[in-house]
Amino acid sequence: MADKTLIEGIREALDEEMARDERVIVIGTDIGVRGGVFLATQGLYAKYGPNRILDAPLAESSIVGVGIGAAMNGLRPVCEIQFADFIHPAYNQIANEAARMFYRTGGQYPVPMVIRAPYGGGVGGGLYHSQSIEATFAHVPGLKVVIPATPADAKGLLKTAIRDNNPTLFLEPKKGYRMIRGPIPEDQGCVPFGEARVSRPGRDLTVLAYGMMHFYALQAAESAAKEGLDVEVVDLRTLNPLDSAGVLASVRRTGKALIAYEDNKFVGYGAELAAQIAEDAFTALDAPLLRVAAPDAPAAPYSHPLQDAFLPGPRAILDGIRTLARY
Repeated sequence: MADKTLIEGIREALDEEMARDERVIVIGTDIGVRGGVFLATQGLYAKYGPNRILDAPLAESSIVGVGIGAAMNGLRPVCEIQFADFIHPAYNQIANEAARMFYRTGGQYPVPMVIRAPYGGGVGGGLYHSQSIEATFAHVPGLKVVIPATPADAKGLLKTAIRDNNPTLFLEPKKGYRMIRGPIPEDQGCVPFGEARVSRPGRDLTVLAYGMMHFYALQAAESAAKEGLDVEVVDLRTLNPLDSAGVLASVRRTGKALIAYEDNKFVGYGAELAAQIAEDAFTALDAPLLRVAAPDAPAAPYSHPLQDAFLPGPRAILDGIRTLARY
């Protein structure tokens, strides 16, 4: 199997699901002839035409609203938000309509839709092209939140999201679109939600991560191995549903936990992980819980040196590993 990129995994999933099920449509800005700002839909317009690849105005509330209506009427829309930072005008549609429709109608109207959005910093995008929004939406009942960290998972998790009868927010670490490479099996099927993956077994401590931070955590773990530290890395894959049992099992094995996430540290997703570990695995801990995250500033700065200082990377994670190892 040749190595492929994260964006190739996403494109393959869209292509194969559109070929498999004619109800699958894609809605978004510049996704037609242009193929999307990151080329996730490159070639699909020529293959499936304007009735299934729908170019939309730069109006996120409308993109999601049309998707909800389509989903309630028998289609399976994939709505692309060009950057996660632009999703906020659609918050009401996502949180109050899509996520709650099945519940509020007593199970009469499922909303089988996917909302794709590239998130995170590291590309010199500045305040409005670098935000991490996962904690905001993981808090919404009825909405699934998925973040792939490998090309194979990008394909398999997106297939699962498209076939799911519930709305899914599919967040893609855009810095990793072409940086993260790996094999994708030709017969790559669906990857189930709610199952974390131990991507690197270890015995000394656990690093919990997702998206780009998982990529960096593996690098930090390899560096730590040269210092005699055996680090286990766990890729969460889905934030909601969370594989709490898998997370706790890893922490109980190693006795120490470092949580790495790109979002602001305060009330970021890692705070929920820390709370669950403190509640359910406290007696297994041999050291305090440690979080490595971005500072509480609005978003990654435009300046590359400031951006590098803002965003946690392999060095910050390695420093956290060393800190825990001293206990």
